[in-house]
Amino acid sequence: MRWMPAVLLALALAGCSGDGPRGAREGTASESPTTTASPSTTSPPRPPLAGRTVVIDPGHQLGNAAHPAQVNAPVSGGGLTKPCNSTGTATDAGYPEATFNWAVATLLRRRLERLGAEVVLTRSSDSVAEWGPCVDDRGRAAARGDLLVSIHADGSFAPGAHGFHVIWAPTVRGSQALARDLRAGLLAAGLAPATYAGEAGLDSRSDLLTLNLAERPAALVELGNMRDPGDAARMSSPAGRQRYVDGLVRGLRRHLR
Repeated sequence: MRWMPAVLLALALAGCSGDGPRGAREGTASESPTTTASPSTTSPPRPPLAGRTVVIDPGHQLGNAAHPAQVNAPVSGGGLTKPCNSTGTATDAGYPEATFNWAVATLLRRRLERLGAEVVLTRSSDSVAEWGPCVDDRGRAAARGDLLVSIHADGSFAPGAHGFHVIWAPTVRGSQALARDLRAGLLAAGLAPATYAGEAGLDSRSDLLTLNLAERPAALVELGNMRDPGDAARMSSPAGRQRYVDGLVRGLRRHLR
């Protein structure tokens, strides 16, 4: 029976091994902890004009004609004296420039706000009961934003006179660049430069208080000639006004990018 201790030893050693290899016994403990992916924290894209402020000056006011004393009162600035304001022009069918300017300005405001910009208007209505503000106050309003764009329409009786032109003051830093960008935007919208004023859609003037008193880049846009049948038809239609706004938005985005 000398073999029995050896057999018992072998059985004892087998029993020490348990159910299998050490790793198998500790399988649960040796597994890596399960990780859960965290939800996405990607922010929405920043609007292209976020942080920018644009001052829009809708030229004239519908009630200016009913307040001649106030509108004709002189105001001064930069060595110039000018009447406070004027009545503006109209199409042959009687569509007032002040109303056109207001319509374009409010459409432009909505578009710019959707792009993230803050917008300041120099007047808050198109009302026969109101007049002004004066041209010097309009110019000084540019300090409330990054730039000022003053919206107008012309009233030339010159034969065949039509198209837009953008006016800038040579004394106001950055205004020429703004005028060029607005011209580029209007051209890209398929609008034609003026045949009767400026040069290729640009004009430099030093006699406009709205531009001279601006402390930021400023431009005055004569979007067309209300006495021209083609321009008048475009200005009098919602689709035509939207086309002007398309051009202005293109120009402002180009300048503020």
